Amino acid sequence: MQELHTIEDWNRVVEQSNHHDPVLVIKHSTTCPISAAGYREFQSFETKIPKYCVIVQTSKDVSRKIDEDTGVKHESPQAILMKNGEVVWHAAHYDIQQSNLKKAVSAI
Repeated sequence: MQELHTIEDWNRVVEQSNHHDPVLVIKHSTTCPISAAGYREFQSFETKIPKYCVIVQTSKDVSRKIDEDTGVKHESPQAILMKNGEVVWHAAHYDIQQSNLKKAVSAI
């Protein structure tokens, strides 16, 4: 899983979803135990889809840009599945579970 640090990193992920594969992104708060649980589920989810992470404390501008570009209101943890530059699924908090990730990925 690759961490996104800049808006340019985020823009490359959006482009990747436009031209290549779907992508999964998690917004993670390093100070929240709920976020830690969601992050562990996301991190251990086995998939061929590229996975990316945004640490909200250190990349607030990227987090805000994701909100702006996707229209998905910020929460953390928050998982977002994108295809063709569009959000096709998202979940937050305890809904970030491997079973839900698997359902979302298999639906695209």
